[in-house]
Amino acid sequence: MTTTIGLVVNPAAGRDIRRLTGGASVSNNYAKRRTAGCVLAGLTLVDDVEVLVMPDSTGLADRIVDDAPADVDVEFVEMTVTASGRDSRAAAAHFADHADAVVVLGGDGTTRDVAQTIGDVPVVSISTGTNNVVPTPVDGTVAGAAAALVGSGAVSAAAATTRHGTVEVDVVRSEETTVIRGLATVGVLDRPFVGTRAILDPSDIVGGVVSRSSPAEIGLSGIAGGLVTHRPDEPGGVGFRLARDGGDGTDAPDAADAATGPATAVRAITVPGRLSTVDVVEHRVLDDGEDYAFEVDRGVISVDGEREHEVRNGTVRLRPVTDGPRLVDVEAVLERAADDGRFRLG
Repeated sequence: MTTTIGLVVNPAAGRDIRRLTGGASVSNNYAKRRTAGCVLAGLTLVDDVEVLVMPDSTGLADRIVDDAPADVDVEFVEMTVTASGRDSRAAAAHFADHADAVVVLGGDGTTRDVAQTIGDVPVVSISTGTNNVVPTPVDGTVAGAAAALVGSGAVSAAAATTRHGTVEVDVVRSEETTVIRGLATVGVLDRPFVGTRAILDPSDIVGGVVSRSSPAEIGLSGIAGGLVTHRPDEPGGVGFRLARDGGDGTDAPDAADAATGPATAVRAITVPGRLSTVDVVEHRVLDDGEDYAFEVDRGVISVDGEREHEVRNGTVRLRPVTDGPRLVDVEAVLERAADDGRFRLG
């Protein structure tokens, strides 16, 4: 039986302004091409595998297909290329119906786009982006082998994947409600317009909700992680707000939830290459589906490290929801395969 693997390689990932202003690593298209080639090599761990590749407008996917091993059947997904996040969502929607597992090369934004339409198909996410809270640095060959083992059923997806949480957002204005979805983090920023998509200045952050938190992570999840650790497969999440203009948190939408007493200074890695101190006036572990609200006169919603949506005179309600993608634990897959003798010959 043929095992079908989807491959998403985002040529725009890992190329934002944080390369110029901070210590973020660079992931150019040559590096992505080499990583994708390693993924294809790793897929040959199982017999009879085919790969469906998301096309792009840069020629990167064409080179990946041209370089594919002779014993791997590689084809493009038939879709319209828009050079935007819609491409990842369209490819993932196709994979939801036609793939046994998916490998994604990108950052948090690319993984979020895939997660929106991938359904229950297992996802191996390789870090080639900026914040990289969700994707992890892993050799492409190892990632490809894990995808092949899960996709072929050699290792049970139920035993080797975890359901990652997400964050839902309702932006409520007098006449309309806009719904936004994030994967790991959604923040409210004190900015008049979107402008440069990357978050560069931690003083812009009003607060937010994260589906995971750890001091080992970068950005909003790292801020929350300085106070409480929340695993990505745990239900719920963490909501927090920062001091503004020396405030003590008493301007929170619900006075009963407002912090009392002084703010807590937290050290966090807010962007690559920058360790910042922020003043947290409130933080709360949230149940699955529990709202955490901000009244916004003027601001911007950030989603997984990028400014996405401008808000004027509205209420922003954020809530963690346990309905995200099934992410493959690469190490667990390979260890289980070894225990089952999958790497032994004879």
